[in-house]
Amino acid sequence: MALIKSISGIRGTIGGAAGDNLTPQDIVECAAAFGYWVIQKTNNPKIVVGRDARISGEIVNNLVVSTLRSLGIDVVDLGLSTTPTVEIAVPMENAGAGIILTASHNPKQWNALKLLNDKGEFISAADATEFLALIETGNIEYATVEKLGSYRKDDTYIDKHINAILSLPLVTIEKVKAKQFKVVVDCVNSTGAISIPPLLEKLGCEVILINGEVTGDFAHNPEPLPENLRQLSEAVEANRADLGIAVDPDVDRLAFVSEDGEMFGEEYTLVTVADYILKNTPEGKSRNTVSNLSSTRALRDVTEKNGGTYSSAAVGEVNVVNQMKATNAVIGGEGNGGVIYPELHYGRDALAGVALVLSQLAEFGKPISWMRRNYPSYVISKNKIQLTPEIDLDLIFEKLTEKYKNEELDTVDGLKILFESDWIHLRKSNTEPIIRIYSESASEVTANNLAKKIQQDIAGILKHVVI
Repeated sequence: MALIKSISGIRGTIGGAAGDNLTPQDIVECAAAFGYWVIQKTNNPKIVVGRDARISGEIVNNLVVSTLRSLGIDVVDLGLSTTPTVEIAVPMENAGAGIILTASHNPKQWNALKLLNDKGEFISAADATEFLALIETGNIEYATVEKLGSYRKDDTYIDKHINAILSLPLVTIEKVKAKQFKVVVDCVNSTGAISIPPLLEKLGCEVILINGEVTGDFAHNPEPLPENLRQLSEAVEANRADLGIAVDPDVDRLAFVSEDGEMFGEEYTLVTVADYILKNTPEGKSRNTVSNLSSTRALRDVTEKNGGTYSSAAVGEVNVVNQMKATNAVIGGEGNGGVIYPELHYGRDALAGVALVLSQLAEFGKPISWMRRNYPSYVISKNKIQLTPEIDLDLIFEKLTEKYKNEELDTVDGLKILFESDWIHLRKSNTEPIIRIYSESASEVTANNLAKKIQQDIAGILKHVVI
């Protein structure tokens, strides 16, 4: 069981002891600290709240909403929604902040409060420091009975979100409709089931749902990785569909399955969207792109081929967004299937990714597996080590930095070692008590061997680490 407090908000497993897990006490303390911070920071006592379909979601929602109202904050409750929908709703509501109740790709026993500023973007590290300090001190003042906050339920924002996507110039509705794509969607028993199908239907697609019951009792591990998408792959082949779509429980990550049942690759979701955006960017306009340090170098290759400049950022949506703003990037995101398109908003958005990829596919005129072959072929090996109290992460990075001092090193976020044509990136997760180890090469064997080698190095540094 675990409780993690970071710039991403507060995340943990339901049940257990307060302070060690995500209990009602921890939820109230977090909501109170954030709400009080919003009042002090923005002088705008209005917060938008939305949640995915997790089993604990209704309980967490009730605790959060009641706590915010007790501070004198007006709450707009979107109910079952998606992360990008809440992000869009915050500025539409002219709210001071937003809270998304979701643990993203984590299993069903997890939940979290993800925190947004008044722009509908994740709060900065500096803001998080202030908010976390309020949790620790508990110096929070609640409203008197005459000044309690109001409550309004509003379930119209998924439709507003979809309409905003369909109004994007590069979403070619009529071309997509003409193709009459047959699409299988794995909604992993969450709010993808109430957001992706309506979008696809407005684009003239035939939709086949699997795991479409909105129960929060996920049919499989909800992270959209190949090993979790076998059912989707089989359904695409069985239904002779044009493609398969997988999203995580809060619909900010997106992965595709090709018409032959093969994985398109979540790393290539962003690459594909970027290629489409860059090819349709007029001369003289920015063609810059950004992804995090753990994402495929294929984005850099595609960017440079289209005359743009690629730059990297530390892992985390807020870091990618900051770098995108600094470089005036037209597209960016993360290799985990997260697409950030500033023309719509600065947040990972699977719905926008779906509409843009279908528009590109309609223009391409051939199966999606053929489109995948147009891009540089790299393989990322994704591994992790469970963090335990005896693991000294600083020591690991120090020893590895010394061992690989003759290679190009990047220490912006953990340690990234860049070899001539391959790389390996180690970092502490923001969302789980683990060390993530990502490696990439043009060869799957090489990528896996790089990961094994670094795990052996770590085992040598800390002899009692269980790999």
